[in-house]
Amino acid sequence: VQLVESGGGLVQPGGSLRLSCTASGNIFKINDMGWYRQAPGKQRELVAAITSDRRLNYADSVKGRFTISRDNAKSTVYLQMNSLEPEDTAVYYCNADVQTSPNYELNYWGQGTQVTVAS
Repeated sequence: VQLVESGGGLVQPGGSLRLSCTASGNIFKINDMGWYRQAPGKQRELVAAITSDRRLNYADSVKGRFTISRDNAKSTVYLQMNSLEPEDTAVYYCNADVQTSPNYELNYWGQGTQVTVAS
């Protein structure tokens, strides 16, 4: 199973970006999906998560600005980021709990995509 992210880049403060992450490979079912980020010198932290039945969880720092969603038919999770701030600058990682069979689940990470918020 591979997770491939896209959509990162350089944006000015107040701007928007939309990240996408698509899973491929031997997939029976995708359960929880989420986005994490890691800024230089800091620990990786949860940004947003969505369960298979679309229950949502957000870090306090992004509530009201970021929206996570998923398209199960495309095995894809999205992160819409609005009102971006310099403090949002980080490498963003996709994460997913993937069942490759009815009784076997593993956790996977994407390779990361850089988001830089600067003027």
